[in-house]
Amino acid sequence: MPGKRWAAPVLLALSLPLLAPVSALPVAAATPSPALAATARAPLEEINATTTQVAFGLRRPTAIAAPDDGTNRLLITEKRGTVRVYRPDTGLEQTPIIDITASVDESENERGLLGIALSPDFAQSQDLYLAYTALPDGAVTLARYRLDEAKLEPLLSQAHAEFGNHNGGQITFGTDGKLYMSIGDGGGAGDPFDTGQRLDTLLGKVLRVDVSRSCGDLAYCVPSDNPFVGVKGARGEVWMYGGRNPWRFSVDPADGSMWIADVGQGSWEEINHIPTGRQAGANLGWSCYEGLAVFDQAQCRSGTEYTKPVFTYSPHTGGCAVIGGVVYRGKQFADLVGDTYIATDYCYSTVWALRKNSSGGYSQAEIGQTPTQVTAFGTTPQGELYVVNDLPGGLHRVSFERSLPTCRIGYTTQTWGGGMTVDLTITNIGTAPINGWTLRFPLARGQSIISDWNTDLTQSGDMVTAVNASHNGSIAPGQSVTMGYLANHTGDASLPSRITLNRDTCAVTR
Repeated sequence: MPGKRWAAPVLLALSLPLLAPVSALPVAAATPSPALAATARAPLEEINATTTQVAFGLRRPTAIAAPDDGTNRLLITEKRGTVRVYRPDTGLEQTPIIDITASVDESENERGLLGIALSPDFAQSQDLYLAYTALPDGAVTLARYRLDEAKLEPLLSQAHAEFGNHNGGQITFGTDGKLYMSIGDGGGAGDPFDTGQRLDTLLGKVLRVDVSRSCGDLAYCVPSDNPFVGVKGARGEVWMYGGRNPWRFSVDPADGSMWIADVGQGSWEEINHIPTGRQAGANLGWSCYEGLAVFDQAQCRSGTEYTKPVFTYSPHTGGCAVIGGVVYRGKQFADLVGDTYIATDYCYSTVWALRKNSSGGYSQAEIGQTPTQVTAFGTTPQGELYVVNDLPGGLHRVSFERSLPTCRIGYTTQTWGGGMTVDLTITNIGTAPINGWTLRFPLARGQSIISDWNTDLTQSGDMVTAVNASHNGSIAPGQSVTMGYLANHTGDASLPSRITLNRDTCAVTR
C-alpha cells in the first residue's frame, strides 16, 4: 500500500517526502502540454468535490479497473488476493471474479494484491494483469491473469523480503501500449539499501515492459527504446528512477504525460508531472531529495538532472500519504474540472486539484474531502471518477459542483532584507455570518513567523494555523477582519499560495 508513517496503525503503511539548494543541481521542469491549455474552466476555488458511497463490504480494497466492454462493471482488487465486481444496476457481487489468495503474501500492512490493469484488447483476449506481493517471501510480482481460463502466469518478480512496506504496485498501460509498473524502494526508512539512485535493481523505480510477447528467457520483452537498455550494470526495464514509494501514478490519455504521486519519508509528500518527451530516464530524486528538500546529501550527484515535483505538501496539514489520482477527462463535469488533476491523502482526506496555468506553473486548491483512508482512484471508460477506501472498505462515486467561495483574502505586505510583514484581510463574501474562524496556509520555503497580531497563530513545519482572537471571531456577510504576522525569510518572500477558512478554500486577491 502507500507506505505510511511509522506511528500510524492503519493499512497503507503509506510510508510516509524534496528542497535544499535545488539550484545546486539541475532540475528538469515540466513543459506545458497543449492538451492542458484548453478552454477556461471554473476557478479551482469555486469547485467542490463530493463523494457518494455506492458499495459496502469490500475487504481492504486497493485498486479499480473498468473494462471497456459494454458491461459497465468495475473490477476492484482486495488486499487478500481477490477481485470483486461492482455493477451500477445490481451493486457489489459477493463472489469474487478472481481469487489468487493462494499466491498472495498479505502479511503486514502494505503487502497483498496491489494493482490491476486491463489489456488494451481485454474485450477480446480476456487478459488482465495483476501486481501483488507473492508467497512465500513477499516478492513484488507482475502476472498475467487469463480470465476465461482462471490462469495466473507470473511474468516478472523483484525480491522484497527484508521489509514489508514500500512495495509500490501501480500498473497501467500507457498510450504506447506498453505496461508501466511502480515498485517502492525496498522498505524500511531512509532508503537503507540506497536503491532509489541505483540502476541495478528494480526497487525504487517505474518500469516499462512489453507484455504482448516474450523475449528469450523473459516472459516479456524490454522495449529497445527504454533509456538504460545496453547500459552496463543497469536493468533495462527501468523507465524512471528515484522513487520512494510511488504508490499511485497515472497516464493522461490526452497527451501521454505521467502524474506520479510519491509517498514521502515524513516531511514532504510530492506529485510529479512528466510530459512524454521527459519521461525516459527521469530521476525523481529519492533519496537525495524528499520533495524539494535534500534528504541525504550522500545520495546526491553533481551534474545529475533531477525532476522537480510540481506540488508538495507537508504532513503538518494532517496528511500522511499522498494518493495519486488522475486528470479528469469525463464529460459530466468537464466544465468544472476538465484538464484538472485530482488527488487526495490517505489520512487528511483533502481533495487536491492541480491545473496548468497561463504562467507555465500549476494552480492548486483544496476542493473538498474524500472518505477517510482512500487507497486508489479509478475511472470508467467514459472518464468518470470513483475511489475506494481501506477501512471500512467502500466504493464511492466522485462528483463535482460549482460552489462560490464564502471568503476572500486580500494581502498587504512589506518586504526587506531577510524580513517581511503580511496583513491578511478576511472578507465574508457568503450569505451567512462566520462565527469563529481558523485559517490554514503553507509558507514558502525558508519563511519562519516571529510574531503575529489579531490572531492566535502557530507554525508547524511549513503550515500555519491562525485562529481568531477573542475580539474578531465573528464576521458578518460583507464584513472583514484583518490579521497579520512578521516573518523571516531566506530569499523567497512569496505570499501563501492557498488559504482555507474552516477548511473551505478562499478566493485570493493579490
